Amino acid sequence: MENSKSEIIKEIAQELDCGSDCYYNPKTDEIVSIPNFGQISDEDEFRDAFREELKKVTKNKSEFIKIEVLESFESFKIMERFVSQIVDKQFQAELENIIERKKPFQNFKNRIDNSDYRQKWFDFKKIQLEKIVETQLNRGKASAQQSTVVKNK
Repeated sequence: MENSKSEIIKEIAQELDCGSDCYYNPKTDEIVSIPNFGQISDEDEFRDAFREELKKVTKNKSEFIKIEVLESFESFKIMERFVSQIVDKQFQAELENIIERKKPFQNFKNRIDNSDYRQKWFDFKKIQLEKIVETQLNRGKASAQQSTVVKNK
């Protein structure tokens, strides 16, 4: 069971990283991924493309734990934490300067992609996303258990 929980966390973290909101049903271990609506330009086309998924999560809302794509400030905090643990002080200072200027995400990505830290960044971000997912799943299960207790009273 623990291995499947780990796989579920990894899959949800990967979907979040790709820009999808995830809905997880803890009873069935089903994951429904839907691209974050904020990134969609044509609402009708979006609703047509994801009709079944939207219907499933809307109809069974109480059975799912929703895990949303990170807000910009949350992603920024992950970048800051990564920068703070870099051993190469010169590169660390360069990245600190980059994230303090305009377009921090784009400039950070460009600099990381052209460095020896590229894979370390991907690994770090993956671990951070998995921690966030695990925390949200635990909160969601606790919330679901609480509402079950209230319903049973």
